[in-house]
Amino acid sequence: MSVKFRLYKNDEQYGKDYYAIRNFLLKLNDHNYPFGRWDWMIMSINKYWANPDGLNKIGIWEDNNIIVAIATYDTSLGSAFLLTFEGYKYLRKEMLKYSQNNLSKNGEFKVLILDGDIEMQNIAIENKFLPTQDKEHDALFIINDENTNYTLPEGFKICSLKDNFSIFKYGQVCWKGFNHEIDGGGPFEFYWEKHSKEYEKEWNRPNIDLDLKIFVVAPNGDFVSHCGMWYDKTIDCALVEPVATEPAYRKMGLGKAAVLEGIKRCGKLGAKRAYVDSSQQFYYNIGFRPYKASTWWEEKKNNGKGQNCT
Repeated sequence: MSVKFRLYKNDEQYGKDYYAIRNFLLKLNDHNYPFGRWDWMIMSINKYWANPDGLNKIGIWEDNNIIVAIATYDTSLGSAFLLTFEGYKYLRKEMLKYSQNNLSKNGEFKVLILDGDIEMQNIAIENKFLPTQDKEHDALFIINDENTNYTLPEGFKICSLKDNFSIFKYGQVCWKGFNHEIDGGGPFEFYWEKHSKEYEKEWNRPNIDLDLKIFVVAPNGDFVSHCGMWYDKTIDCALVEPVATEPAYRKMGLGKAAVLEGIKRCGKLGAKRAYVDSSQQFYYNIGFRPYKASTWWEEKKNNGKGQNCT
């Protein structure tokens, strides 16, 4: 094997390396960092919460010009995901050191390690990392013909962005559904006036299936619940992200309907499973089950002080 290291080439938003890493992630099919997470990050560099400056710091390891491992972050520097094909896990010590030196933010750095991955945990401990209480939980939904049924209250219906391409209504349900309005962010209209061009550009991107962007429509025509699905026909699993329901329309079964409709559509395209990065009871109640958990590990801080045991 002749593995060589190089950096991500951010020549254009959806350039050659975007596709190369996307194909690597599809082949790897890792639930901790699925291809949808990568698509979301690259899509989000149009917006204020994604960090485009870090893209050219993403580390790539290639064997005969084929990507076999990457060290990347997710929208913001300061954290790392170390992903390798089988047979190349020996690279992870080098990958951790590279990430620690290059993907940190203001001296802060953490790395996600799958619970039970003793080999990677040992590498982290050797490099003076400790596990934290900060975790990521994945839940799994096994798709069949019976478990994606749902009902809607009278007057409500399902649509997708393919049926009704209203970016304004999409933005509105996400703004309200993630509590930005009630948390003091103000009415969506003010946000829309400032960021409408970013929303428009977001949807002019490759690898998007508008039929998998699901909404529950209220009798007044507003989108009031949303589930976004990510699926590629080269693999057998789909990703649920994001899910949001306006506060005024919660506890009505609308979020459940949106998620199950999205999963059902992915099932018809060939998906056998769906994942969500969550341990919320909402997902367990509609048929998801706990699957795997990972822990964020941070470098041990030696401040010369003892610690109290409680």
